[in-house]
Amino acid sequence: MTLKFLALAALMAGSPAMAEIRIVDAYARAASPAAKSGAAFMEIVNGGTEDDRLVGVASEAAARVQLHTHESAGEGVMKMRHVEEGFAVPAGGHHLLARGGDHVMMMGLTGPLEQGATVRLTLTFEKAGEVVVEVPVDNERAPEAMDHSKMGH
Repeated sequence: MTLKFLALAALMAGSPAMAEIRIVDAYARAASPAAKSGAAFMEIVNGGTEDDRLVGVASEAAARVQLHTHESAGEGVMKMRHVEEGFAVPAGGHHLLARGGDHVMMMGLTGPLEQGATVRLTLTFEKAGEVVVEVPVDNERAPEAMDHSKMGH
């Protein structure tokens, strides 16, 4: 065996298994045509063998970009809350960011979210690191029926 081969084998043996993150069916939309806020939705699929966690998000499309969820405030009222701890994405599983649930919130938009445009998001995962996604704007997309069997909770 050559020294080069041994060095490469040692390097590979010491590397942690990378999470295999894929983003599926992503889209963004404005709250309304004149709104200064918008949201992005997607399915995050972890094809790896280790659990991961989406811990942050950034974009030049807005002054502030955060991970949010909807929760009940009682009496049928829902409110949004910043989820600082992020969203778990289990190994071999997925986590759904959907309207009425977990989502990426963009506040202080730097420009309108126009139909057919794209928004670049940088998703930050604990293990997979940064994943850059070009998200199409689809203000016409109807809300999906809530399928709680797909929720990553």
